[in-house]
Amino acid sequence: MTAIDRTGTVGVVGTGTMGQGIAQVALVAGHPVRLYDVAPGLAATAVDAIMARLDRLVEKGRLTPGERDAARGRLDPVGDVAGLAEAELVVEAILEDVAAKQQLFTALESVVRDDCLLATNTSSLSVTEIAGALRRPGRVVGLHFFNPAPLLPLVEVVSGFATDEAAATRAYETAAAWGKTPVRCSDTPGFIVNRVARPFYAEAFRLYEERAAAPATLDAVLRESGGFRMGPFELTDLIGQDVNEAVTRSVWEAFFRDPKFTPSMAQRRLVQAGLHGRKSGRGWFGYGEGEEKPAPLTAEPAKAPDAVVIHGDLGPAGVLPELIAEAGIGVTHAPAPRPSEGSLGSGFIELPGGAPLSLTDGSLATTGPDGGIRFDLALDYRAAGRIALAASDTARPESLQAAVGLFQVLGKQVSVIDDVPGMVVARTVAMLVDFAADAVARGVAGPQDVDTAMRLGVNYPRGPLQWGDDLGPRWVRTVLGNLQDAYPGSRYAPSQMIRRRAAAERELLTS
Repeated sequence: MTAIDRTGTVGVVGTGTMGQGIAQVALVAGHPVRLYDVAPGLAATAVDAIMARLDRLVEKGRLTPGERDAARGRLDPVGDVAGLAEAELVVEAILEDVAAKQQLFTALESVVRDDCLLATNTSSLSVTEIAGALRRPGRVVGLHFFNPAPLLPLVEVVSGFATDEAAATRAYETAAAWGKTPVRCSDTPGFIVNRVARPFYAEAFRLYEERAAAPATLDAVLRESGGFRMGPFELTDLIGQDVNEAVTRSVWEAFFRDPKFTPSMAQRRLVQAGLHGRKSGRGWFGYGEGEEKPAPLTAEPAKAPDAVVIHGDLGPAGVLPELIAEAGIGVTHAPAPRPSEGSLGSGFIELPGGAPLSLTDGSLATTGPDGGIRFDLALDYRAAGRIALAASDTARPESLQAAVGLFQVLGKQVSVIDDVPGMVVARTVAMLVDFAADAVARGVAGPQDVDTAMRLGVNYPRGPLQWGDDLGPRWVRTVLGNLQDAYPGSRYAPSQMIRRRAAAERELLTS
C-alpha cells in the first residue's frame, strides 16, 4: 500500500459544498484535516458545517459520539496556504478556472514538502494544463469526486501528461483507503463520466428538437424501458441547465468542436432565458408552488391480437415470443429463412392483417417494410414498465392499435412517438456503447474502469461496455450505421473499435 498514512495531514482548499464534502471524507477516514479558503471566515464556517453533518451521522447511528469528538479534534481552519505546510496531500476544490488553480498550486509549491501530493477536483479542466505551470508537475493528479462526496463512491483518478505513475498510484490507493471506488483514467476532456455520458443528454435533446415526443415522455421511456434512474430532462433540471450545458460546451470545445459532442440549441435557449432548472424554479419543467410535472404521453387501452406470427430472429428482443405466449396470445413461428435471407435482428412479429412489428434498427419505420411499426429497445423486456412505438407513414391505424394492445397485455404502458431514426432508448444506448468503446480504444481508461465509472458516477443500470456485449457489436454497428445514413455526417459514425468488434463477431459466427 502506498496510500497516505492516516496520521498524515490532508489539506483542502475551497470550502464550498464539494470542498466540505472532501474534507469530511478525509476526516472520517482518520486524517488530520486543514481547511483553507481565500475568503476570510469561510474556513471556520465550513468547520461548523462539517461538524453539523457529523452530528447528524451520530443521530442516525452511523458514527459514535466518541468518533465525532475525535474528528473535531483533527479538523482545523487555517488562515493562509502556509498553514498547509505539513500536509501530505492537498486537494483543491476552488472555482473552475485554470489560472486560479495554477496560481494556487504555485503558492502551495513554495510551502509544502517536495513529496506532498497535489490534487485537483476539476471536473472539466485539463490536469495537464493546470500542472504545466509548476516546478514539479509530476506530483499533480486529478481526484474528481462526485457530489455529494461523502455519499457517492466514485472517484476518477486522472493522470496528466506529466503525472508520475507513483503519484497516480498513491492517489488511487488513498481514495480506496477512504472507502471510495477509484477508477484510473488519462487526462482527456470530460475524463470518463463526463465524456461517455454526453449522448445520454444530447440524444434526448435532439429528439425533443425533432418533435419525437415531449420531455416528460422521453424521460419516462428512458426510465421505464431503458432502466435509467432519471431521464435526461429531469436530471439536467436537477444538475442545473447552466452547469450541464457548460460541461457539454467545454467538452465540445476541447475536442475541437467534434460533431459527436455538439451541444443542444434547445438547452442553450433555456440557459439564455435563465431557466436553469430546480434552482431557478423552471427549466424543462416548472417547480413553482402547486405546479405538477407533466405526465408522459400514454396510449389508451387497446385490444390485443388473438395470435401473432414470429418471423426470424428478434435480436435483443428475443424473449418477446415467450412473454406473448405467457400472456395467452397464440404464437406461431414461421419457417426459418435461409441464412442468406436473414440477418441479425431482422425478424419481426406479424400482426393480424400482416403488418410487421419489429425492433428498431436505427432507421425510420417509414423506410422499412410497408405498413411497419417499430418498438424501442428495453433493458429487460420482462421487467420494463413502458415501451415506445413508432408507426410508419403507411401503417394502418388498426395495426398500430394491435401493437399497442399487444404490449399492454404484456403489462407495459405504451408511448407512441413520432417516427424518428433509432427511436429513444436504442439510439441513446448505441451511442453510449460507442463512446465507451472509443474511450477504451484511445487509452482513456480500461473497460472495467469505464463500466464502473458509468454505473457509480451516473447510476446507469448497466455499464455501457457490458450492455454492448449483451446486445452484440453487430447490433450496435447496425443501429449506428443506419443513424449515420439518416443523419449524414460524422456524429453517428461508428467508432473504429465498434467496427472491428462487429467484424470479428461476424467472422466468428460464420466460421
